Amino acid sequence: MLPLLATAQYTEYDWEERDEWMNLDHILKAVGVESGQSIADIGCHEGYLSVHLAKRVGDRGSVYAVDVREDRLQTLDQTLESRNIKNVETIHGDYGDPKLPKNALDIVFIMDTYHEMEDYMAILEHVNKALKPGGKIIIIEKLKRRVRDQSRKSQTDAHSMSPKYVRKELFRAGFENLIQDNNIGKWENDKDKEIWMLVAKKPIN
Repeated sequence: MLPLLATAQYTEYDWEERDEWMNLDHILKAVGVESGQSIADIGCHEGYLSVHLAKRVGDRGSVYAVDVREDRLQTLDQTLESRNIKNVETIHGDYGDPKLPKNALDIVFIMDTYHEMEDYMAILEHVNKALKPGGKIIIIEKLKRRVRDQSRKSQTDAHSMSPKYVRKELFRAGFENLIQDNNIGKWENDKDKEIWMLVAKKPIN
């Protein structure tokens, strides 16, 4: 079984450079990240997104940082301690279950991780249960030019993913009001790796 996460990772040392091409401020504003929210970061790697989210939600908010590898979570725990960040809880998730609290979250992020998930429908089902009614799921991926029109398997083998497949899967999982944003930028400033984002909601009723 494939892991939830890609093999290439970013350490805290790399984060400043990543900020230059990630356009994270645009993403967080576009999806409505605010002070006091409860947010999950599935596939948190060494914590790039989780640490940014912790700053945005503030002391009244909370972040659940999920990963299947304990060494990455240990690295994140060290970062949290060194920065005196108290509002992030690290979770050692399973391949088919991120182990999130039910009906508790405002937003769930899955960034550069969805393409690695074999049990993606199971993950989406768990996310649906974890979100509050009206809560949002945010999937951010990169689509490589060379596999743009290829099968889902060919794309995931290339550590890439097209939004056309993910849109169908989100609908199948019961999400609604899908919004797609392709104006995110280029992954690592590579013109052949387009970053895209899908935003969907858990129905209120």
